[in-house]
Amino acid sequence: MDRIAAFVFAIAAAAALAGCASAPAAPSSPAARYIVVRHAEKANDDPRDPALSAAGRERAQRLAARLREEALGAVYVTGYRRTLQTGEPAALAHGLTPIVYDAKSPAAQFAAQLRRERPAGATLVVGHSNTAPDIAAALCACAVEPMPETEYDRRMIVDLDAQGRATLRIERDR
Repeated sequence: MDRIAAFVFAIAAAAALAGCASAPAAPSSPAARYIVVRHAEKANDDPRDPALSAAGRERAQRLAARLREEALGAVYVTGYRRTLQTGEPAALAHGLTPIVYDAKSPAAQFAAQLRRERPAGATLVVGHSNTAPDIAAALCACAVEPMPETEYDRRMIVDLDAQGRATLRIERDR
């Protein structure tokens, strides 16, 4: 009888362990997070390199407040005032100096640069309506809807896990 009880116990223990092994793992934070946005609303002060409007400055402050809990390790902006003014409040809040990237770089090339330079942690990338969706698409290797010239509120968040698998999440700030 002891052998039967031991056998039943062993089967029950194995079944319990098998159940534990197949239980889904608790969600973990991503290895890398890229938050890609378009610059905030621009003023009409300079047709080639406008500053942010009052609404744009407010949006930039809201973005910085929203990213307060993110462990930002870098903020990338283009050489245009509107992207610097959009990213600067978040950079300052995290004690960072914005890094200027070439807005004319192909999205795939810039995404590869980001993955090399920022393989872990959170990174804010401020681009333009004609570049931000392409950068997000290159980072996640997925389709991203184009951005109309009038859209300023989309945050494209690309999370990479430890194996480099990407997920894209879209958030809006209205």
